[in-house]
Amino acid sequence: MCFKKEIMIKNKRLKPEVEKRELELFLQGQFVIEDEEKEDATAPVPNPPAEVPKPEPEAAVNDALAGAEAPPPIVYTGSTTNVHPWLSSMVNYAQPIKFQGFDVAEQKNIHHNMSSFAENTGLGYLKSQALEFVNYNKRQMSRIYPKGTRADSSNYMPQVFWNAGCQMVSLNFQTPDLPMQLNQGKFEYNGNCGYLLKPDFMRRSDRNFDPFAESPVDGVIAAQCSVQVIAGQFLSDKKVGTYVEVDMYGLPTDTIRKEFRTRMVPANGLNPVYNEEPFLFRKVVLPDLAVLRFGVYDENGKLLGQRILPLDGLQAGYRHISLRTEANFPMSLPMLFCNIELKIYVPDGFEGFMAALSDPRAFLSGQEKRAAQMKAMGIEETDVNTKDVVSGEGGKKGGKEEEKKDELVFEPITTDSLKAEKAFVKVTRKQQKELDAMQKRHSKEKALIQKQQCIAVEKIVKGKNKTDAAKDEGVKEVVAGQVTQWSEMVERHRKEYWAMMKQHVQEQQELLTKLLDAAHAGQMKQMEAKHEREMKEMNANQAKISVETTKEVMNDKTLRTKGEKDRRLREKKQNNTKKFMDERKYAQLKQNRDKEKLTAKHEKSKQELMKEINKMLEVYQNEELEYELTNKVEFFT
Repeated sequence: MCFKKEIMIKNKRLKPEVEKRELELFLQGQFVIEDEEKEDATAPVPNPPAEVPKPEPEAAVNDALAGAEAPPPIVYTGSTTNVHPWLSSMVNYAQPIKFQGFDVAEQKNIHHNMSSFAENTGLGYLKSQALEFVNYNKRQMSRIYPKGTRADSSNYMPQVFWNAGCQMVSLNFQTPDLPMQLNQGKFEYNGNCGYLLKPDFMRRSDRNFDPFAESPVDGVIAAQCSVQVIAGQFLSDKKVGTYVEVDMYGLPTDTIRKEFRTRMVPANGLNPVYNEEPFLFRKVVLPDLAVLRFGVYDENGKLLGQRILPLDGLQAGYRHISLRTEANFPMSLPMLFCNIELKIYVPDGFEGFMAALSDPRAFLSGQEKRAAQMKAMGIEETDVNTKDVVSGEGGKKGGKEEEKKDELVFEPITTDSLKAEKAFVKVTRKQQKELDAMQKRHSKEKALIQKQQCIAVEKIVKGKNKTDAAKDEGVKEVVAGQVTQWSEMVERHRKEYWAMMKQHVQEQQELLTKLLDAAHAGQMKQMEAKHEREMKEMNANQAKISVETTKEVMNDKTLRTKGEKDRRLREKKQNNTKKFMDERKYAQLKQNRDKEKLTAKHEKSKQELMKEINKMLEVYQNEELEYELTNKVEFFT
C-alpha cells in the first residue's frame, strides 16, 4: 500500500444500506443535505421545563417526610452526527472501532481496524504494556489526541508516541509550542508529503523493540553526534545578547534537554561568534527516531529562531542551518554556522578493534614498523614473547593458565582405598570371627559324627575278619547310612559357608557403597565451597570495579555537566552490568560443568565398585553351581 500523495481519512462510516441509498440519491442530485439536527417524529415531545416555585424550607421537609414523589427529570435530546454518504464511502483504509485490549486486537488481526486513544490513556498503555503497544502498531494504526483538560490548547510531547510506532499523533495546530515545532520539523522530510516510513524494526513482526530501552537495539548501529556552534548571522535586528541551545529528542535514553548551551554574546544580534567547544551526544541508541533542535534565545529568554533536524538526515561537515520562526515559518536571513560530526558509537575498550577494522593497512603497517625498529636495535623477532603479556582487562594473563592453576584436583577413590577405611576393617574383622566360629562348629560336628560312625562300625565288625565284614549285609547297610549322613552334613556345611560368604559380600557392598557416597559427598562439598569462595571473590571484585567506575566518572574533567556525568555513569554501569552478568553466567556454566564432570567420575567409580563386588559374588555362585553338577556322595577315610 503506497500512501504517497494520498490523504488518509479517518471517520465514522454509515451503515452499508444507508450509505448505498444516500449515495445513489446524491449521484442523482436528489440528496438533500440537512445541516440541522434530525429529529425522530415518533419520539415523544419533551415538555418544556416549567418554572417551579422555590418551596419553603419547612414545606420541603414536610413533603420529604410525607413521601411525596420527586418531579420528573428533564429530558435532554442527544446530539446526532450526520456523515455525508460520499465522505462515508471514502472511509476504506481505516475503520474506527472501540479498543478492547491488545490481546483481543491480536486475536482478531484485522489490519484496517484502528482505535483512538486519549493522551493520558496512551501514556498509561505505554507505561504498563509498552511492548504490546509497539506490536499493535505493527499490525494496525492508532491515533492519539490531546486530553480534554487542555483547555488552553497546549500540546503534549509527541516523541514518546512516535517511539511506540503510533501513526497518527494529533496536536493542537493553533498552538506553536515545542511539541508542534517537533511535529512540523520532523514531517518536513520526505518531500513534506506528510508521511514518514517507520524504521524497519518497528514494522517487522519478527523483531522486538522496547521504546524505553537503554541498550542498542539488535541490528541498529548506535551513533555518536558532535555539534559545534561556531557563529550566527542576522539573528536579530536589535542590539541584544544571544545564546544557542542544542537539544536532542528521541528515546528516553537519547533525550538531552537544557544541557548544551553556548555562552552569551552580549550586544550582538547581527553576527555573534560563539566558537564553543563541541557538544557531544556520545551515544545515540536509535538514530532513526532522534531529532536535533537548535534554539536561539536573546538575553531575556525570548525565542528568536529554531530549527528541528532529524538525525538520520544530517550531513556532516561545516553547515549553515537556516532558522524558522516559533510557528515554523522560514526566516530568510537568520542562520547558524555549525560543524557537525557523525560517527559510529564505539564502546569503551573497543577503540583498537575499530581502528583495525576501519584501516587494516595502517594497523598492520604500524605493527610491522615497530617490528622493523626493534630489529634495527638488534632485537630479533624470536626474542619477543607475547604469551605472558598482561592484558588490559584487570591485568590478567591468559584465562586457561589461571583456570588450570585454580582447578581443584581430587584423588581417585578406589576399592582398595575404601577397604582401608576404619569402618570397613572393623566389619571385616567381625565377619572373620563369624566365619571362624562357623568353621570351628563345623569341625566339631564332623569330629563327633566321625567318632560315632567309627564306634558303630567297630561294634558290627567286632569278631569278624575283613572278608566276612565286607560281605556282611548289615555292615553294608550301616556304611551306606553313614555315607548318606556324612554327605548331607558336608552339603549343609558348604551351603552354610556359601550363604555366610554371600551375606558378608552383601554387607561389604552396602558398607563400601556408603563409604563411597560419603567420599563423593565430601568431594562435592569441597567443590561447592570452592565455587562459593570464587563467587564471593567475583562479587567483591565487581563491587570494587563499580566503586572505581563511579570515582573515575566523577573525577573526569572532560565531563562538564552533571547530566553528562550521569549519562556517562549510567552507560558505564550498563556495560559493567552486562560484563558482570556474563562473568557470572560463565562462572555458573563452569561450575555446572565441573559438577557434571565430578558426578560422571563418581558414577564411574560406583560402577567399578559394583563390578568388583559382582565378581566376588560370581565366585561363590560358580562354586555352588559346580557342586550341584558333581557327585554329592562323600565319606571320610
